[in-house]
Amino acid sequence: MKSAVNAAVNPFVNPDIRRLAMHCLLACAAACASWLGASAAHAQPPAYPARPVRIVVPFAAGGPADVLARSVGEGIAKATGQSVLVENKAGAAGTIGVDMVAKAAPDGYTIALVPVGNIAVNPTLMPNLPYKQADLAPVAMLATAENVLVVNAATPAKSLADLLKLAAQKPGELSFASPGAGSQAHLAGELLQLDANVKLNHVPYKGVSPAMTDVVGGQVTMMFAQMSAALPYIKAGKLRALGVAGAKRSTVLPDVPTIAEQGFPKFEAVSWYALMAPAGTSPEIVRKLSQHVDAVLADATLKEKLATLGMEAAGGTPQQLAAAIQKESARWAGVIRQRRITID
Repeated sequence: MKSAVNAAVNPFVNPDIRRLAMHCLLACAAACASWLGASAAHAQPPAYPARPVRIVVPFAAGGPADVLARSVGEGIAKATGQSVLVENKAGAAGTIGVDMVAKAAPDGYTIALVPVGNIAVNPTLMPNLPYKQADLAPVAMLATAENVLVVNAATPAKSLADLLKLAAQKPGELSFASPGAGSQAHLAGELLQLDANVKLNHVPYKGVSPAMTDVVGGQVTMMFAQMSAALPYIKAGKLRALGVAGAKRSTVLPDVPTIAEQGFPKFEAVSWYALMAPAGTSPEIVRKLSQHVDAVLADATLKEKLATLGMEAAGGTPQQLAAAIQKESARWAGVIRQRRITID
């Protein structure tokens, strides 16, 4: 090659030889360009996932959210042939774990299970939240969990109408428990006060268990509780279910009407969990993850497993999840502002 270059540029070389050398150089250059072009055309990014994926659960191990993440993770691992690891990062009511993923590399290898409160409520409720809603990319809705309004069995109210009549007669005397200020149970109680124009007394606890214990014991009148937590007490006759807080009746309590059926058509307070990735994650990776989740959630065995936890498999596209987040954000932002709810 060096000799050909010298021959092509050396003015003292026979012109015919120079032309031949130049022709060889051009042919060689064309061949190299063709090879490089073919290599680039065939070069593909590594298939996703090419290494283990981590799902961060912002709560302690063993709870419904943890079981949900592990179940979905197992399904994704089977479908992709790559390990899916669940990491529990509890603290600050889920804020620490969600913030960790919001700040992770947007490569699809660190994703999060995110409850409705952490993405659709807290950005309004907590001005100093370390992450913004825009810091996370929607992937797919994983599951919804029914909430039900329950009262202590000794409460004279046999229906929602009875309860609201009693509340109107005794403003501020009836109380409702929640596992903490700003929780779904708290906001549902505030929404009921707005819709029914009654005054109730909110009693926040540090967790579901102590709140439920005091409702069962009669220290507190009522509570919006997830079905999985309330159902054993309902069946035992210690709590009375007055209304399901979703858009449809529960399959496990088909005789209990929704709150919407009982005069409040827009009332809805459903808990749900979503899969989200750091903002900036490739749309192709987000799409693949969403498709894997849909396939996993379609499994009948998984649906039955989630049903035992009081959950219903969801699924759907990233766009559908984004729309749900916007809808819930608007709903709860209105309640927070109207009721002047703050977190100390």
